Amino acid sequence: MERYMGLDVGDKTIGVAISDPFFITAQGLKTIKRVSEKKDINELLDIIKDNNIVKIIVGIPKNMNNSIGLQGEKVISFTNKLKSRTEIEVIYQDERLSTVSAERILIEGNMRRNKRKKVIDMVASTYILQTYLDSIRR
Repeated sequence: MERYMGLDVGDKTIGVAISDPFFITAQGLKTIKRVSEKKDINELLDIIKDNNIVKIIVGIPKNMNNSIGLQGEKVISFTNKLKSRTEIEVIYQDERLSTVSAERILIEGNMRRNKRKKVIDMVASTYILQTYLDSIRR
């Protein structure tokens, strides 16, 4: 069954989420600790293959004036390298408030700060993917 994958690409970690086969809900899959671009991309390619991913939704951090800053350029650069190794369509999703929203969800769930740090990127990737899934259903 086909699925979509959501990514929250950071300097130290990559949050990964996947959709259900009906493209209704996003579930957090894992947080990849970044090692090297090659290893990170190979791990993502394994996830793509193992989960029959047909579309990748990547959170793009934008400045509040809608421009793309240094972090956004890093995400695009990494994503271009991933795209060069797969034929799968990549869509950028504005993620300006995803980490803030993920943090609020975890705080409301009474998760301790040290545990939040371990899952925040995965939760942010879930938020990015869910935002996209909700937008295509409208």
